[in-house]
Amino acid sequence: MRKKYIVTGGCGFIGSNLVKRLASEGNEVVIIDNLSTGKAENVDNGKFRILKSIDEIRELNEDFDGIFHFGMPSSTPIYRDDRTIIGKTISETITLLEFAREKKLKIVFASSSSVYNKQKPPFKEDMPIIPTDFYTETRLFIERLCRVYYEFYGVKSIALRLFSVYGENERSKGRFANLVSQIEWTRDRGETFDVYNEGKAVRDFTHISDVVEAFILAMNSDIDYDIINVGTGKAHTINEIIKATGLKNYRYVDNPIKNYVDETQADTSKAEKVLGFKAKKDVMDYIRSREK
Repeated sequence: MRKKYIVTGGCGFIGSNLVKRLASEGNEVVIIDNLSTGKAENVDNGKFRILKSIDEIRELNEDFDGIFHFGMPSSTPIYRDDRTIIGKTISETITLLEFAREKKLKIVFASSSSVYNKQKPPFKEDMPIIPTDFYTETRLFIERLCRVYYEFYGVKSIALRLFSVYGENERSKGRFANLVSQIEWTRDRGETFDVYNEGKAVRDFTHISDVVEAFILAMNSDIDYDIINVGTGKAHTINEIIKATGLKNYRYVDNPIKNYVDETQADTSKAEKVLGFKAKKDVMDYIRSREK
C-alpha cells in the first residue's frame, strides 16, 4: 500500500538513500533539508518536494504515515565550533515531536554509537552513558525527550544508534564523511591521509543499505518507544581499512581531538530480537568489490 512520509535531512547521506528506497517502493516523500551537508541532486532534484526549514512543517495539512528524522548535525566538530547548535537541534526536534503529537505519527530518528564513548565494547543499549561531548549529549537528550513525549502524550518513537555508516551518496558530507570514504577519496586524489592513534582505533563499519533497512523495519514495527543499536557486531582497525583500500600515502600524527572515540562495536542482539535486523554487508567485502 502506498504510504506518505516526511524525511528530514532527506538530501543528506543517509536520508537520500532512504528517500530513494521509499520512492522505489511506491511511497510518497516530503523532504525537509536546509542543504547544509546535503544536496538536492542526491535525490533527483525536482522529483520530490523539498522544504528548507523544519518550521515549514506546520504548513503541511495533508496526512502522513510517519517521520524519519536525520536533519540534525551529525559530527562532533560542528557542535564544538558552535555550541548554540545544541539548542537549535533540540528545538527543531521539539517542533517535529509537536507535529507528530498532533498528527499521531511515529518518529524514527538517527542517534549515534558515539554516546558509548569511554565504555568497553561490545556496546549494549542499557549501558550507562558517560558525558564526553556536545554532539553525543545532544543526541542523548533527544532520546530522553522522546521518552517523555511518549510517556506524556503517547508519541511513538525509536532511536537507532548508528555505528560508523559508510557507502554511496556521501560526497556532500565532505570532511564529515565516514573514515572509509575519506580514505578512499584521499587515495584516489593521490594525497596523504593523516591517521590518529597510530591507526589502532577500532570501528564497527555499517553499510548504508543495512542502515536504511533498519529504519524501515523500525517504522513498520509495533514498537512504541525504544533505543536500538544498528551495527554489524564486527570491528576493524583503521590500519585494516587502509591496507584493504591500498592507500599508500598516509602518516601517523598526534591526535588533536579531545575525547576521541577510540573504539566502537555494537551488541546487535536487541536489534535481531525486536526488529529482526541483521546487517548483511561486510566492510571488507565492500572495499574489495570496489577495487575490482
